[in-house]
Amino acid sequence: MVNDVFIGMNPVKDGAFSRTKGDIKDIRHVYLDLDKKGDQALEAIRNSTGVPAPNFVLDTSPGKHQVVWKVSGFTQDKAEALLHNLADKFDGDLAATDPTRVLRLPGFANHKLPEEFIVQARQESDSIYTLRDFTMENSPEAPRHFGEVQAQRRSTTAGHKSQSEHDRAYAKRALARGDDPEVVIQRIADYRADDKHDPLYYARLTVHKALAESNSRDVRNENPRSDRMELSPGQ
Repeated sequence: MVNDVFIGMNPVKDGAFSRTKGDIKDIRHVYLDLDKKGDQALEAIRNSTGVPAPNFVLDTSPGKHQVVWKVSGFTQDKAEALLHNLADKFDGDLAATDPTRVLRLPGFANHKLPEEFIVQARQESDSIYTLRDFTMENSPEAPRHFGEVQAQRRSTTAGHKSQSEHDRAYAKRALARGDDPEVVIQRIADYRADDKHDPLYYARLTVHKALAESNSRDVRNENPRSDRMELSPGQ
């Protein structure tokens, strides 16, 4: 039996003979590869209010799934940012966050397993989604629309994080998982391009502050008494 057959999720340009990013013609799908705790992750996606219902769910092996959404109006940069955010949020495979990805074709066998497993697919929606349908947390990895952000700001109450706090928290998470600081800076700059007069300067300052706060916290953890005021018996 034919096994290990894959299909590209996004079409390549006419005449292309490879699948580099430069060869991708359109973004028609975004997706997640759920290899770790796949059943729990899939359930979290289905119960999430921040992502729409998947168009297809592929069972690639017991407890492992590939989730596919049909989309329209995405640039490659926006698609990659969303893929990264989805993988980060739902514990998907971070290596499967580029528009050149190929997924397993249903009906064929996954021959990597000790026992042959036939890849199965279920259609759960026939909608075509846009960025507006993915409304995850307010971070540079989450696509958003300027008007919606302005309305969100007007409704923000005391106790919620400010825009800069959200961006700094994102920077800390990204740096902690090993992302290149320059890449983090560019993500924040792209995300705040509509909001800031000089988004690159703002992004660089945000990442520098995140690094400083993280370093300060590390020092305090190593010297837990360093931030305490020492009082003499007479005080």
